[in-house]
Amino acid sequence: MNRLTSLSDKVFLTGATGFVGGAVLRALMRRGTRPTVLVRDTSPRTNLSGFTGPVVTGDLRDRASLEKAMAGARQVFHVAADYRLWARDPEEIVRNNIATTRNVMEAALAAGVERIVYTSSVSTILPDPDGPADEDRAAQPDQVITAYKRSKVEAERLVERMVAEQSLPAVIVNPSTPVGPGDVRPTPTGRIIVEAANGRMPAYIESGLNVVHVDDVADGHIAALEQGQLGERYILGGDDVTMRDLFGAIARLAGRRPPRVRLPTGPLYPLAWVNEGIAQVTGKEPFLTRDALRMAKHAMFYSSTKAERDLGYRHRPYESAIADALTWFRAAGSVR
Repeated sequence: MNRLTSLSDKVFLTGATGFVGGAVLRALMRRGTRPTVLVRDTSPRTNLSGFTGPVVTGDLRDRASLEKAMAGARQVFHVAADYRLWARDPEEIVRNNIATTRNVMEAALAAGVERIVYTSSVSTILPDPDGPADEDRAAQPDQVITAYKRSKVEAERLVERMVAEQSLPAVIVNPSTPVGPGDVRPTPTGRIIVEAANGRMPAYIESGLNVVHVDDVADGHIAALEQGQLGERYILGGDDVTMRDLFGAIARLAGRRPPRVRLPTGPLYPLAWVNEGIAQVTGKEPFLTRDALRMAKHAMFYSSTKAERDLGYRHRPYESAIADALTWFRAAGSVR
């Protein structure tokens, strides 16, 4: 079961209406595969545009609907996740991501699928103060900031245990910070791009991210299915970029002046506290949070060497990802 495999025509995909899941759907369609996709009835269908394959309405928390939708599948991509960096009840994020991951993995075992690609995150990997981090720096739940990151750590450890104890045929991929078309919500990074492109980000915090084109991440998913080793984790990343350079690239591509002011994080904590207080009332995710400021203390740089070596993974320059994101956001009316 640990041998190389080929993409089949019997694929089940979760998260197709989301950002990364939508990119995986496009990648599968480019290869002539029309997966069965499970979507909630409240999810926007923007990323299903042009898709003519089977769409099943259901909920990953409902085992019965999940098992029915997965029937007959040979391969599974579990991309869906509750991706929020803030919630009125942070533990809801943890409960959702652990429960849905367990449901998908148990349903896949019951269905006898041949291979699963589980979409985790570099959130499960500790930043390295000496340079880009790799897969060897696995985090424990008490070592990460935000309920979302903790949920991804616990869900990833669950998958690893099921591989070891129940022979779950799963490969794990860890995308870094995807950017590009199809960011409907948008994601926290997408919000930064929109705000900066519209001239509403006059300053920046000294930190850094690993930025990757979402379509390269999607191709990495398929490479992991076909060439990944069961139980292994593969970082699907791009370029390490400081926030100054990131905002500079956004400004240049958007035809604006880049921000010149670097802000220390300390004085921003009261503003973040106010933002979170307003969010508790409105229910809308705040743009600035105390956890985001805590995370900014560490540059989140990562190495994709393992995926490049073992999967043949490749990524384009991060500026291309930003350019494609801006094109999509302009078409969506988010960027002037």
